Amino acid sequence: MTIMLELGARLRILEDLEAIRKLKARYFFCCDQKDPQGVRDCFAPGKVLIDYGRIGVFHDRDQLAEVFERLGCQEHIVEMHHGENPQITIVDDTNARGTWGLYYHLINTRERSITQLGAYYEDEYRKLDNEWKISKTRCVVTSTLVMDLADGMAKILFAGRAAPVAVDDPIAPSVESAEKIH
Repeated sequence: MTIMLELGARLRILEDLEAIRKLKARYFFCCDQKDPQGVRDCFAPGKVLIDYGRIGVFHDRDQLAEVFERLGCQEHIVEMHHGENPQITIVDDTNARGTWGLYYHLINTRERSITQLGAYYEDEYRKLDNEWKISKTRCVVTSTLVMDLADGMAKILFAGRAAPVAVDDPIAPSVESAEKIH
């Protein structure tokens, strides 16, 4: 009997780990597909903490979906989110935490610029109605490359850890304003 319970608990942990991997993969896919409802549904309802640095800090999944729709769901914004190297810990039957690497690539066809980011997510997950949701997340940028393509060839505007706001402002991107600074 003890072996069966142990085996059942181990199986549940494996199933929970896979469900969390699928949740994060769905989040990245919804971002790339410009699906604000899908992004929203990856997060727990009610009070959450979503800290996306310059993009904003959100305490409700609807706030995030609204900003995502305004910034990311534009035809001139072409994005790719690749999550990698997940390190997930099941804390108990309804709580887990994880760290994910992120490779992010953005082509802005209007501003004629490319931004590449390396970052990591620090996540907390909650199981609600037998489904895992993100309840807390923080994205920390570790490397940034911003290039201007306006003259037909790539001109590096910034390469380093975190670009200055004038070069990489997600709220009001403008290659022209960055060029005035340099």
